[in-house]
Amino acid sequence: MAHLSAENVIEVRDVWKSFKSVQAVKGVSMSVPKGKFVALVGPNGAGKTTLVEMIENIRKPDSGEIKILGKKWKGNEDELRRKIGISLQQTYFIDKLTVYETLRLFASFFDLGKDRVEEIIYLTGLNEKRKSYVVNLSGGQRQRLAMGIALINHPAILLLDEPTTGLDPNARYEIWNILKSYRTASEASMILTTHYMEEAELLCDYIIIMDQGKILKEGTLNQLLEDDAGEKIIEFTLEKGLISSDIIKPELPFKITIDQGGRKAWVSVKDLNEQMPLFLSYIKSLGLSIKHLECRKKTLDDLFISLTGRRIDD
Repeated sequence: MAHLSAENVIEVRDVWKSFKSVQAVKGVSMSVPKGKFVALVGPNGAGKTTLVEMIENIRKPDSGEIKILGKKWKGNEDELRRKIGISLQQTYFIDKLTVYETLRLFASFFDLGKDRVEEIIYLTGLNEKRKSYVVNLSGGQRQRLAMGIALINHPAILLLDEPTTGLDPNARYEIWNILKSYRTASEASMILTTHYMEEAELLCDYIIIMDQGKILKEGTLNQLLEDDAGEKIIEFTLEKGLISSDIIKPELPFKITIDQGGRKAWVSVKDLNEQMPLFLSYIKSLGLSIKHLECRKKTLDDLFISLTGRRIDD
């Protein structure tokens, strides 16, 4: 999706951004076609938030070009802000306003009335909390309110920065349902930053994996995983002690990756029937005993490990 065309609602071309000695974004180019949901996936510090903040016009790039709906931000701020819905990593509300009053306030910024507020309350499932003060909401309820505010102006483009970080699984599922419902009812496009691979897989058409300010790999879920067609993962732990990097040998017919703490390791194999016995014989030849072993299909988490040598949440 780095290809740029008239159908793209967001175009980012060779964008760089640094903070003092830290190069946060390094020559990133990407695009979002109309009606598509795109995930920016990577660990904390990957450059996802900085990139999205430049797309939102919160930060200015050091160099490169960003266009929204074919237009640059300069001179088009009012028009573009009316077409974008934003949810930041942290959203601050007025504690002594109710849910309903908060939504009415934000609706007024776009000359929208009570009908739209009622639609958002229904969409976010906040009807029982409409008279509750914001200060008394749970984390999941506050995030649903933040999502409602992002959607209140019927945005053509959604920019969501880690919208479910810190939420319990049930609250995360509620946010996912809100986004899926909005997508069904609109032709909106979205950029979603996340470090939850499951979230990217469930919600997005296209996935961009970032680390250390660069794009490592991008494509649809099938494209990303089919690059290593048929590859399987053997995940294992050992009976005694941590797993040492000494077990990694370049001449082996399979690749071993160890997590940063040495608690577990992964082996990528093309042919399970042929390479599993070789792997087990190799472990035995080292005088080691396996405590736990699991064979499974490759996932986005495994792909990230193979690209960086570490888990996305390390």
